Amino acid sequence: MKQSLRLEGIPVYALEIDRDETPYQSVDEIVAYFRTRIEAHAYACVVAEFDHLAHTRSLPTGQIGDGIRAAKNLVFCFGLTLPDPLALAMRPRSIGIAETDRGFVVTFLEAPMPVVNAAMEDWAKGLLGDAR
Repeated sequence: MKQSLRLEGIPVYALEIDRDETPYQSVDEIVAYFRTRIEAHAYACVVAEFDHLAHTRSLPTGQIGDGIRAAKNLVFCFGLTLPDPLALAMRPRSIGIAETDRGFVVTFLEAPMPVVNAAMEDWAKGLLGDAR
């Protein structure tokens, strides 16, 4: 996994997967994979699925980067703690899944809780190889 800083220092994790590195053939299959992981987690909850590509295409001035074939966000929340109202600014979480000409790119923002980050990293790495 790569970690980079975007938009004024927000850590973003990204996993690039070539088509021959995963048994999954589409963004929808990968979204379904993540959905099962989230639903099976003791304190995670699916909130929504957002088709970012369809939304952007529907805008008169929408722009889509070269090579992006599909792009969805799976929105979810771990909800383990709610220490104060400011915590709401960092929730819910989202995993982005894009299909490109080469394969897939899975992205998410770093979570403030290491246990949450570890779960998202494990889920993403589970896409590699024969994860089914």
